[in-house]
Amino acid sequence: MSLSHDMIGQITPLSDRVLLKPVEADKITASGIIIPDSANKERPSLYEVISVGPGKIDKNGQQVTIDLVKWDRVISGQYSGDDVKVGDTTYKIVAFEYILAKIA
Repeated sequence: MSLSHDMIGQITPLSDRVLLKPVEADKITASGIIIPDSANKERPSLYEVISVGPGKIDKNGQQVTIDLVKWDRVISGQYSGDDVKVGDTTYKIVAFEYILAKIA
Protein backbone atom coordinates (compact mmCIF):
# COMPACT_ATOMS: atom_id res chain seq x y z
CA MET A 1 0.00 0.00 0.00
CA SER A 2 1.33 3.40 -0.94
CA LEU A 3 0.53 6.45 1.17
CA SER A 4 0.35 10.01 -0.13
CA HIS A 5 1.34 13.16 1.78
CA ASP A 6 -2.28 14.19 2.36
CA MET A 7 -2.82 10.92 4.27
CA ILE A 8 -0.22 11.70 6.97
CA GLY A 9 -2.87 13.54 9.01
CA GLN A 10 -5.00 10.39 9.00
CA ILE A 11 -2.33 8.27 10.73
CA THR A 12 -3.08 7.99 14.45
CA PRO A 13 -0.65 5.91 16.49
CA LEU A 14 -2.13 3.36 18.90
CA SER A 15 -1.34 2.89 22.59
CA ASP A 16 1.96 4.54 23.57
CA ARG A 17 3.26 4.96 20.02
CA VAL A 18 4.44 8.26 18.52
CA LEU A 19 4.68 9.21 14.82
CA LEU A 20 7.92 11.09 14.13
CA LYS A 21 9.26 13.00 11.12
CA PRO A 22 13.05 13.20 10.80
CA VAL A 23 14.67 16.61 11.06
CA GLU A 24 17.73 17.09 8.88
CA ALA A 25 20.89 17.39 10.99
CA ASP A 26 23.10 20.44 10.51
CA LYS A 27 25.96 19.76 8.13
CA ILE A 28 27.99 22.80 9.23
CA THR A 29 28.77 23.81 12.82
CA ALA A 30 28.39 27.37 14.10
CA SER A 31 32.15 27.84 13.67
CA GLY A 32 32.01 26.72 10.02
CA ILE A 33 33.30 23.17 10.33
CA ILE A 34 31.69 20.83 7.78
CA ILE A 35 30.38 17.61 9.34
CA PRO A 36 30.69 14.58 7.02
CA ASP A 37 27.65 12.30 6.58
CA SER A 38 29.58 9.38 8.08
CA ALA A 39 29.83 11.22 11.42
CA ASN A 40 26.05 11.14 11.92
CA LYS A 41 25.45 7.46 11.07
CA GLU A 42 25.61 6.00 14.60
CA ARG A 43 24.08 8.85 16.63
CA PRO A 44 20.56 9.19 17.98
CA SER A 45 18.42 11.16 15.58
CA LEU A 46 16.42 14.36 15.85
CA TYR A 47 12.71 14.13 15.05
CA GLU A 48 9.60 16.28 15.03
CA VAL A 49 6.43 14.84 16.60
CA ILE A 50 3.60 14.52 14.07
CA SER A 51 1.05 12.52 16.07
CA VAL A 52 0.79 10.93 19.52
CA GLY A 53 -1.19 7.88 20.62
CA PRO A 54 -3.59 8.03 23.60
CA GLY A 55 -1.19 6.30 26.01
CA LYS A 56 -0.71 2.91 27.59
CA ILE A 57 -2.91 1.19 30.16
CA ASP A 58 -0.92 0.31 33.32
CA LYS A 59 -1.34 -2.73 35.59
CA ASN A 60 -4.04 -0.94 37.62
CA GLY A 61 -6.15 -0.16 34.56
CA GLN A 62 -5.22 3.54 34.56
CA GLN A 63 -4.27 5.24 31.30
CA VAL A 64 -0.75 6.67 31.34
CA THR A 65 -0.73 9.67 29.00
CA ILE A 66 2.22 10.79 26.89
CA ASP A 67 3.54 14.29 27.58
CA LEU A 68 4.34 15.12 23.96
CA VAL A 69 2.36 17.23 21.50
CA LYS A 70 2.53 17.85 17.79
CA TRP A 71 5.61 19.84 16.68
CA ASP A 72 7.69 18.93 19.77
CA ARG A 73 11.28 18.05 18.88
CA VAL A 74 12.68 14.85 20.34
CA ILE A 75 15.74 12.64 20.17
CA SER A 76 15.19 8.94 19.52
CA GLY A 77 17.52 6.06 18.82
CA GLN A 78 18.42 5.71 15.16
CA TYR A 79 17.37 2.05 14.93
CA SER A 80 14.29 2.11 17.17
CA GLY A 81 10.75 1.94 15.82
CA ASP A 82 9.37 1.11 12.41
CA ASP A 83 9.68 3.14 9.21
CA VAL A 84 6.63 4.28 7.25
CA LYS A 85 7.24 5.77 3.80
CA VAL A 86 4.83 8.53 2.78
CA GLY A 87 5.67 10.11 -0.54
CA ASP A 88 9.39 10.92 -0.45
CA THR A 89 9.57 11.15 3.35
CA THR A 90 10.25 8.23 5.67
CA TYR A 91 8.47 8.68 9.00
CA LYS A 92 9.10 6.59 12.10
CA ILE A 93 6.61 5.08 14.55
CA VAL A 94 8.23 4.40 17.93
CA ALA A 95 7.08 3.39 21.39
CA PHE A 96 7.25 6.30 23.83
CA GLU A 97 9.90 4.50 25.90
CA TYR A 98 12.36 4.74 22.99
CA ILE A 99 12.25 8.52 22.92
CA LEU A 100 15.42 9.55 24.71
CA ALA A 101 14.79 13.27 25.25
CA LYS A 102 12.54 16.22 24.48
CA ILE A 103 14.21 19.37 23.23
CA ALA A 104 12.83 22.45 24.98
